[in-house]
Amino acid sequence: MSLVSGPGRAHPTGSGLLGELPLVVEKHVRYIQSLEKRKDELEYWLTEHLRLNGVYWGLTALHLLRHPDALPRVETIKFVLSCQHAGGGFGAAPGHDAHILYTVSAVQLLVTLDALDDLEKRGKGGKEGVGRYIAQLQNQNDGSFAGDEWGETDTRFLFGALNALSLLHLLPLIDMPKAISYVQACANFDGGYGVSPGAESHAGQIYVCVGALAIAGRLDLVDIDALGGWLSERQLDSGGLNGRPEKLQDVCYSWWVGSSLAMIGRLYWIDKDKLARFILQCQDTELGGIADRPGDMVDVFHTVFGIAGLSLIEFPGIEPVDPV
Repeated sequence: MSLVSGPGRAHPTGSGLLGELPLVVEKHVRYIQSLEKRKDELEYWLTEHLRLNGVYWGLTALHLLRHPDALPRVETIKFVLSCQHAGGGFGAAPGHDAHILYTVSAVQLLVTLDALDDLEKRGKGGKEGVGRYIAQLQNQNDGSFAGDEWGETDTRFLFGALNALSLLHLLPLIDMPKAISYVQACANFDGGYGVSPGAESHAGQIYVCVGALAIAGRLDLVDIDALGGWLSERQLDSGGLNGRPEKLQDVCYSWWVGSSLAMIGRLYWIDKDKLARFILQCQDTELGGIADRPGDMVDVFHTVFGIAGLSLIEFPGIEPVDPV
């Protein structure tokens, strides 16, 4: 799956009604299918460090668009397993170092494809091997998680660990109370969460922290009204959402903000119709794909999160998505 942007650009901002901006499902499907055919472009190889993530984004978008078989299942499973290391973790592509972010995408892909049996039969160490790789990345002192053997910590990595282990039914492998305590240490006065203790609130980090608490069954620890207020203020006049104050709207925050609001039961605090209109304006209605904002080039990252955002607000014709 290529992370190449373009070739098309998002539909320009117009003044028509929402009904005049359809979701061009078939064109988005063809756009995603075309990404693996662009290997002669330099950007295809410059984005190899995101290859496994890109496959997950593309496949997820296709499932939400109700075209789950639009990518070849056998070849996709083969590629995922080719990215695994002997220690159980996965890299972005064959030959790349293992990292928790790619390992999470690999687990999500295998679960989506109903291929955990393939992991058991042909993977390195099966589910337990993957689980052990993830568990050994937890800091036994503060409960945080490193991304890889080099030790960088980030709340994204903690959420990824809980997400993957929950899908593998291996959550007992980690110290959950310490993980919860670390998330709480990242909470801020405004109800949000940062990348680490003391870091500013950001919608992406809020999603991973609230998601981790949801998996742990501890949403009772969230200051729901304070967080809901902060998140709802991310909606701008365009209908789009930003990730923090004074930033531009971006389609990807349709997911990070929207899913966080959904998890705490406050999705109704934003204008769903305005958000839907913004996302639809970010489509390339001729060649498919969705961009970060109107007029920019499309890519698979914004395509999946735009579609997922539409799913959150129950846009017609899209499969329901789990906000976690």
